[in-house]
Amino acid sequence: MPMTATPPWALLLAGGDGRRLKPLTRQIAGDPRPKQFCAILDGETLLHRTRRRAELFTRPDQHVVVVSREHEPYYRELAGELAPDRLVEQPRNAGTAPGIVYSLLRIRELAHDDAPVAIFPSDHYVADDGAFITAVMHALAVARARPEFVVLLGVEATSPETEYGWIDPDPDPLPLLNEPAFPIRRFWEKPSLRLAQRLFERGALWNSFVMVGWVDTFLGLTRRVAPDLLTAFDPLRPALGGPREAEAAERVYAALESSGFSERVLVPGTDGLLTVRAKSVDWSDWGNPQRVMATVRRTGWRPAWLNRVELASAG
Repeated sequence: MPMTATPPWALLLAGGDGRRLKPLTRQIAGDPRPKQFCAILDGETLLHRTRRRAELFTRPDQHVVVVSREHEPYYRELAGELAPDRLVEQPRNAGTAPGIVYSLLRIRELAHDDAPVAIFPSDHYVADDGAFITAVMHALAVARARPEFVVLLGVEATSPETEYGWIDPDPDPLPLLNEPAFPIRRFWEKPSLRLAQRLFERGALWNSFVMVGWVDTFLGLTRRVAPDLLTAFDPLRPALGGPREAEAAERVYAALESSGFSERVLVPGTDGLLTVRAKSVDWSDWGNPQRVMATVRRTGWRPAWLNRVELASAG
């Protein structure tokens, strides 16, 4: 398999509703747009910042962005900015599991073969994009060396967070790799403070949900642990890239239950995963307003909207 010559793809997840951050994004934007389309970063949306970060990983025509059709007013300009067929429009938001599977199938079609891909959520704060992408490139090197694994980026924890998911890695790295990567013992989702303290003390990692692997490895893992999820997309495969794709997607999504990729695929498929450590990276998952304001306090950042939001809160 000619792995080293195959250029990587980037999949940007932008189909969520961002409900928990709505109290803040509504104040900033004046409308109910999801957080990925909100100009939180001084005139720059979270999705735009994620796209710029992904450009450090691979060229823009290798970017695919998955969105949900109900958000069309907020992503309308994207179709003209992306290369053809790089915008995956879901009929509705059905969670990260369908969004990732649909997008992987599209990338498989566009690449005409298996290819490595990095999956980036579009609601994260990253202080240093260069350092972060260096860690993602480390994960890519591991995925090229061991293509049978999906590689998750684990952020070295700086506190016993109870609002994050945690990766509990094996203490011993996989042997015979130039870049250290660790098997995953299990995941912990939003642990109690007591458990979070134990995880922090033993060097567990925050789960960034940034993942790198070959398209066929992602799909093969899904087929093994959640075969019904992959089978649900069978009617869509022959329509990919054709005039009936939207119609086929409507039929598929009409029968889908909402589900997350973590619980459907990662948790039951731990034996097919590795993790690499992102060291000394200032990272935060902006899942709620408190998380954004914690970043503001920690960094001393003064976004243009801060005074307005603080005045509204005080009133």
